[in-house]
Amino acid sequence: MLCTVANGGPEEIDAAARAATEAFEDWRDTPGTERKRLLHRVADLIEEHGDEIALLETCDTGQPIRFMSKAASRAAENFRFFADRSESASDGLALPTAGHLNYTLRQPIGPVGIITPWNTPFMLSTWKMAPALAAGCTVVHKPAEWSPVTAMRLAELVHEAGVPPGVVNVVTGIGETTGRALTEHPGIKAVGFVGDTRTGRAIMRQGADTLKRVHFELGGKNPVVVFADADLDRALDATVFMIYSLNGERCTSGSRVLVERTVYDDFAGRLAERVKRIRLGNPFDPATELGPLIHPLHLEKVLGYVSAGQEEGATLIAGGACPENPGSGNYFEATLFGDAGRSMRIAREEVFGPFLTAIPFDTEAEALDIANDVDYGLAAYLWTSDVTRAHDFARRLEAGMVWVNSENVRHLPTPFGGMKSSGIGRDGGDYSFDFYMETKNIDIALARHPVPKLGKG
Repeated sequence: MLCTVANGGPEEIDAAARAATEAFEDWRDTPGTERKRLLHRVADLIEEHGDEIALLETCDTGQPIRFMSKAASRAAENFRFFADRSESASDGLALPTAGHLNYTLRQPIGPVGIITPWNTPFMLSTWKMAPALAAGCTVVHKPAEWSPVTAMRLAELVHEAGVPPGVVNVVTGIGETTGRALTEHPGIKAVGFVGDTRTGRAIMRQGADTLKRVHFELGGKNPVVVFADADLDRALDATVFMIYSLNGERCTSGSRVLVERTVYDDFAGRLAERVKRIRLGNPFDPATELGPLIHPLHLEKVLGYVSAGQEEGATLIAGGACPENPGSGNYFEATLFGDAGRSMRIAREEVFGPFLTAIPFDTEAEALDIANDVDYGLAAYLWTSDVTRAHDFARRLEAGMVWVNSENVRHLPTPFGGMKSSGIGRDGGDYSFDFYMETKNIDIALARHPVPKLGKG
């Protein structure tokens, strides 16, 4: 056992919400320059404790240390990016018209709830918390029950940096009780959630009575579309990385690869060779590429998709089992299914593990149809050397984010979010402030314009 964590309930959520409410006016009125200074100090502390954070994250999640070693730097970058926008967060537009001056400004919405998932929890906590604080909101954070440790460490660093008491509050507990108490609390004005689509639907229902604003980054079944004219070596590298890094437990993973039939056999064969060589093992070993899955229940879920793929007639090319001598832990081999059909569960449902489904296609129209023929629309990856096709195909993909001839490379000012069942709203840059802030219009009359008169006879 790593540690014992409190199971907070409605009383703890209420106390945290009250603390966030009491702290809100002072934090809202704190000058942007001061919020900027404090958030940069948080980033400094994250970097100073980078090795500790990486170890805690690996302990808590099973993610290989080779990836978690970068968790602190990415988290610090999130805080620095939004710290630099604290001074301009309230800025709006001047909209003059004849006889009047309209101008807009933005104001923080109030105390907000943040519910974060168990995959890369530290980085995702900062991804949600930093813009909320930069905007002038106070926060109640409910981390995933399977990985709460680094969320609590983040709160300690925030307080050490000098952020006032009550501005950031963390309540650990179970989603069905602690999370529900947060989403239903009348003092919480908005909820930002990262997680599965089923839970997102529940949160929307729970927040309806208080007309709570919601921001969801939900599930994905993201396609990687590989045309025969692509740089197949680079496409292969990116395909392997985007599904087998981070144990495959990432919302933007390329979990189904669609390959033009003329190169399908060769590409699938090379893919199988790479998958079989992925190093599964102790996540604290820097050579390990794939660590244990987060929880026995999640391992059981992933194993269920192996059975489903075999029953529906797909070809198990690599992996599909737990290693014979895994020691203790939820170890699962890197898995590849081939010759799958679009109607199969492994081609339509989010597995959320190191599990890739390969599907051949014959024409561009067929590739687009297969890529869009799922409930999700978070991310997509396209590999081609045809510039016209790249722009046109990307435009027609039903996904909130499309990378062409690239793996997932994040640029923080750009919008991050999905379509369809993959979410509501966008993170990143000023798009985050659209969620955490209200936009107000103010109209100033510049002249004595005629005012309509009633009741004068």
